[in-house]
Amino acid sequence: MIELEDGRLRVVLLPEVGGGVARFDWLADDGAVPLMRPYDGSREVAPGRPEPNRLACYPLVPWSNRIADGGFTHGEQRVDLSPNRDDDPYPIHGSAWQRPWTVETRDARTARMTLEDRLPGGYAYHATMRYALANGVLDVRLRVINTGEATLPFGIGLHPFFPRHGGVRLHAPATGVWLNDGHGPMPTEHVAPPRAWDFTSAAPLPDEGLNHAFTGWSGHATVEWPAQRLKLHIDAEDHVYVLYVPAGEDFFCFEPVDHPIDAVHLPGGAVANGMTELARGTSMERRFLFRVEAPVG
Repeated sequence: MIELEDGRLRVVLLPEVGGGVARFDWLADDGAVPLMRPYDGSREVAPGRPEPNRLACYPLVPWSNRIADGGFTHGEQRVDLSPNRDDDPYPIHGSAWQRPWTVETRDARTARMTLEDRLPGGYAYHATMRYALANGVLDVRLRVINTGEATLPFGIGLHPFFPRHGGVRLHAPATGVWLNDGHGPMPTEHVAPPRAWDFTSAAPLPDEGLNHAFTGWSGHATVEWPAQRLKLHIDAEDHVYVLYVPAGEDFFCFEPVDHPIDAVHLPGGAVANGMTELARGTSMERRFLFRVEAPVG
């Protein structure tokens, strides 16, 4: 584990487990307060293989969420993708979250990691991720370079898990949402957010559960825990977020991403829906900021 601290915030990183975050805490006078769901290291995919889905946060590269039809065609290039979880029929969240990352540099407040990966029949890429704490802000920068021969659509995002307690509320203005058929997460219809999912002003999360991509996002969101008088402001260089609220669980996911679920198959194609076309040797980067607003005195 790598621990970074700036006196107000602490982040614990697990390079070997998807380059992800194990803990992200606000350091209050009376102890640490988790701002993301702490990592549960007791869960394993197999003996000796930690479950990255129990992290507090992990990177999404080279795409976010699920892709249907066993892959996709971009131009004349066919990309074949296989399911990468035993409990999901679709390839999900790219591959970076399931790979060990290499720590390149680190100090008391900053860590930089890299990853080289190649998927059979599909993507090849070099990714870098930098975590930094400064002035009470966690700054995450994620960059990917296409190292494959084919020009392909790439996407970037983060997958944080937030505690669902204390009357938690979400402020995340969006103009649209992709609905599904009610049986799976794949999008079928793009509409204005219904009233129950309108987070233009801070609102509670729906009790019945939710797993949808919201579009036309301003790039700014706030998670509020009124009982703790805490707010976490999120700023991202993205205009889409996936909101996953599993019914009956003590967490939810607010995922800043640059494209909706299955963007490669949506009308207009991958690039029209937010992904970035990268030729060999070209790159893209996204920045994500997490800033705490805590009571004074």
